[in-house]
This record gives sequence, C-alpha cells and structure tokens, in this order.
Amino acid sequence: MSLVIKYGGNAMTDPATRAAVAAGVRELAREVPPVLVHGGGPHIAAALDARGIEHRFVRGLRVTTDEAMEVVEAVLTVLGKELASEIGMAAGLTGRDANLLTARRLGDELGRVGTVATVNATVLAVLRAAGLIPVVASVALEAGGEGASATSLNVNADEVAGAIAGVLGEGALFLTNVPGVLEDANDPRSLLSELPGSEARARIADGRISGGMIPKVESALFALGQGAPFAVIADGRHPDGVARALSGSGTRLLPD
Repeated sequence: MSLVIKYGGNAMTDPATRAAVAAGVRELAREVPPVLVHGGGPHIAAALDARGIEHRFVRGLRVTTDEAMEVVEAVLTVLGKELASEIGMAAGLTGRDANLLTARRLGDELGRVGTVATVNATVLAVLRAAGLIPVVASVALEAGGEGASATSLNVNADEVAGAIAGVLGEGALFLTNVPGVLEDANDPRSLLSELPGSEARARIADGRISGGMIPKVESALFALGQGAPFAVIADGRHPDGVARALSGSGTRLLPD
C-alpha cells in the first residue's frame, strides 16, 4: 500500500518511539517506499530560544521572520538528514531540492509562512523507484523565485503531507497524540474506525468533534480535498501506538 506519513510531536522526540517509526517505515518499504513528511516544532522552539529569537503563533502557525527562517530551515534540514539516517535507505529533502515544493505567502502578519502551491512528484517517483524513502521537511521555495534569489518559506507539515498525498493519489497517515476520533472523548474504547468526510464536518459543526481534535480532523479533510483516497488519524505517542498505526489502526476518513 502506498502511503504518505506525517510525522512529528512526541513520535519525533522520544527515542524509543522514533526508533519504532524508523522500523515501521522500513517494513512498509518492503512493498512500496512511503513518503515521510516531518515538521520539528519542539526542535525549532529550542533552537530559537537558544538564539534569543522571540517566537509566537497566529492562527496555529508560527510567525516566521527572516531571522527565524534561517533557524527553521537549518533545524529542519539537519533533522531530516538525521531521520533519513535512522531509517536507512532514505533521503532527507526540503523544497529546495529539485523544486520539490513551492509555496505562496499567507500574508505579511505571518512573515515567511506559506501555503503549498506545487509538488514536484517526479522527484519522489525517482527516489521511490530506486528503493529510497523520501523524508520531506516542511520547507518550500516561494513560488516565482529563481536560483540563488529564491526565498524559502515555512509551511505547516500537515498541509505538506496532504498536498503530497493528493498529488500522488495516495493515502495520508497523520501520527498524532490521540488514538483517532472517538465517539466519546472520555472513552478511548469508543474509537471510530471509519468516518466519511461529510460526517466529520457535521461532527465539527455540532461540537462532537471539538478542541484540539478539530485541527487534526481538518488536516485529514484537507488531504481528502487534495485528492487523497483516504486519510488516517492514529496514535503516534509511543512505540506500540506507532506500530499499530502503521498496521492500520486509527480512524480512517473517507471521501463522500
């Protein structure tokens, strides 16, 4: 099964969970190499603090000044190389590589933050055909830039995963801090194994999906809207949760 995996949060900071992700991705690659998309929020925050650079969020997105963007890009580039090394037959990439990702700015208030404009699927196809797993950092080139003058933009990793899944026509797996969408938010046994997109939107509208679950479901809905055949929200907090997620657990959202 072809799959685009969005990876971040505790799954990236806990050594045992990180090892489980690497092992699971290698196992998936026995059939078709997945595409792994990563952010790096905790790593970026620590690096910005170390440099004394103030950082804040607006509408859930990190305001990114020119000075902050240098740090963001450096952190995500190195992190991607580290993740690729841990996985093995993998290549760490950013949007700078062969114009893999381009983006348009979201507005002056956010600085160098963008929304995906294009995905160069050929780059991913060539790597996968060679048996390599693309490990993609959520940095894109500003659309319209050329050569050395091209400007990099910070892009939400969930959006990058959804955009890539849509272009490839493959499922998207979002490793999160919840087991999936629950019928009863207080009962982890009430996991919904499948959820049509229209039902997910209805649950957001009437409050059955609320709080921090909303952006997770909206990320999955975005992937469906881009053309992904399905999107899964699954547990990425600890090694056994990752193993289950990569084996098919979680909530699978489907197009209407």
